[in-house]
Amino acid sequence: MADGPFELIVIIVDSGKAEDVLQAARQAGAEGATIVHGRGSGIHEQKKIFNIPIEPEKDIVMILVPEERTDGILAAVDAAVELNKPGHGIGFVLPVKRVVGLSHLPGVTWTK
Repeated sequence: MADGPFELIVIIVDSGKAEDVLQAARQAGAEGATIVHGRGSGIHEQKKIFNIPIEPEKDIVMILVPEERTDGILAAVDAAVELNKPGHGIGFVLPVKRVVGLSHLPGVTWTK
């Protein structure tokens, strides 16, 4: 099932949008994800209240997938949350050199 390399898809969206990301990713073949909450500071999020800069809350969704599923999952997430529109978020992919702990995938124990 997953005997090739893995990649990490990272999607950063406004807080509350993680569920939309997860739903699109699962429908495109992702089996799970990790969500981390954070704060953003980009050119489209510089709002102020009483002259104090406000940094909006963000959801960071990390999805570890076999390399062959990356393009489909990333495209599905982009379509669902419109990452190509200013201020809607960002998505990027990182190569993964080693993986351990994926016992639900037969034959995946490679760690150089």
